[in-house]
Amino acid sequence: MALTLELGEFVAGVAARGAPATAHAVAKTGFIDSIATMIAGRGEDAVRTAFGALAPLPDGPARLWFGATRTGAAEAALLNGMAAHALDFDDVSLRGHPSAVLVPAIVALAQQRDASGRAMLDAYVAGFEAWGELVDRESGIHHMKGWHPTGVFGAVGAAAACACLMGLDARQASHALGLAASQSAGLMSNFGSMAKPFHAGRAAQAGVLSARLAAAGFTASPDALEHPQGFLAAISPAGDVDRESPADTLGRQWRIEARGLNLKKYPTCYYTHRAIDALLALLARAPLDPAEVASVDVTMSREHATVLRNHRPADALAAKFSIEFAVASALVAGKVGMAQLDDDFVRSAPVQALFGRVHVSFASAYDPDTPGAAFADQVVVRMRDGAVHASEPVHHALGHARRPLPPAMLREKFLDCLQAGGAGEGGEALFDQLLSLERQSANGLQVLSGLAGPGTHHHTSTEHPCGS
Repeated sequence: MALTLELGEFVAGVAARGAPATAHAVAKTGFIDSIATMIAGRGEDAVRTAFGALAPLPDGPARLWFGATRTGAAEAALLNGMAAHALDFDDVSLRGHPSAVLVPAIVALAQQRDASGRAMLDAYVAGFEAWGELVDRESGIHHMKGWHPTGVFGAVGAAAACACLMGLDARQASHALGLAASQSAGLMSNFGSMAKPFHAGRAAQAGVLSARLAAAGFTASPDALEHPQGFLAAISPAGDVDRESPADTLGRQWRIEARGLNLKKYPTCYYTHRAIDALLALLARAPLDPAEVASVDVTMSREHATVLRNHRPADALAAKFSIEFAVASALVAGKVGMAQLDDDFVRSAPVQALFGRVHVSFASAYDPDTPGAAFADQVVVRMRDGAVHASEPVHHALGHARRPLPPAMLREKFLDCLQAGGAGEGGEALFDQLLSLERQSANGLQVLSGLAGPGTHHHTSTEHPCGS
């Protein structure tokens, strides 16, 4: 059976039989983290601008940011997806940001259909597995070709999730996947701009639209994914992609159980996190005066360094994709949090002065389990007086699936993000509901007060709890 049809069969099978409880447990974490970052990011300029551009929004059953404003499922998926990814504080896996796409699409459609929490968890697992099946067929690194995997694979993953939630049959589900493949998009050149969160929101919206169109009888090619001019071949960096092998592990070996989700401790590109952990641990042992730093050498993979394209960022959006900023923030402020993702801080003289002193060296040892990643990242600081301070190598950042955030820290991040987003009462109740999502319903989830419209911009000069 061709791949597109195999994936359609798999999605229909998850809808009919469900996913394992162990897979649901990981999916719950995805819902918790994504909803937290969605609410924290609702006031970012990209979200506010898109909200205004789309006004007046149509009436509908789907809530924006778990607040009072309701609109259509497609519009909610777009805006909630943008908000979930706007701060770059959302989880990471499958070479992208799965929850920022899957959760907004699922929640919007589930509220339209008043779906059960168990069906929402099954949909997340179906979307994650479909996304993973496609990613794993490529030996190259899509970032190196200029593709943003979150926008490219996310559209297909969201379509799988939405098709599962709607209970589409195998043929309809395969059409949804094919329709989403034609809507896949996302360019690396747009990192550090409002377009990056648009990639996630648009992928979530594409998933909703694709499943609804397929349910209505709209068709796509039955080999849209594996055709020589299809999805996998078109986005392959060097044509080294497996379009023919059967997807015979689907439903038997669950990627979501094996890989899990990597949660972010810092609101910057995930490729900065190991270096930040390394430098902050070094500074905890030996505080250093940033004015006396002669140079900082960061060892990481060439692939990760390529993504961190902004070497002298002039604003907070660009700073998210700058290893120079990550190092400077850690040295100057002793942290890399939301308070530091502020235009004034990025432009401050002590921070700007350090950019030219940060240098990247490419690692020779790579992690066999993580394509494109060095086995470990490390930081070496040289002082003007000749002293040299070397960090310990960091293999997994805190929050990685193999080094997870403690439950108390997950709750703290959730509640801090809700506070940062201007949510009023109901945060604790919503967190507890999400912990038992399989026993909830989409429209039974807590509605948060204080979220009637888009929030205000949160780049302030005072400490911001969400990124601490």
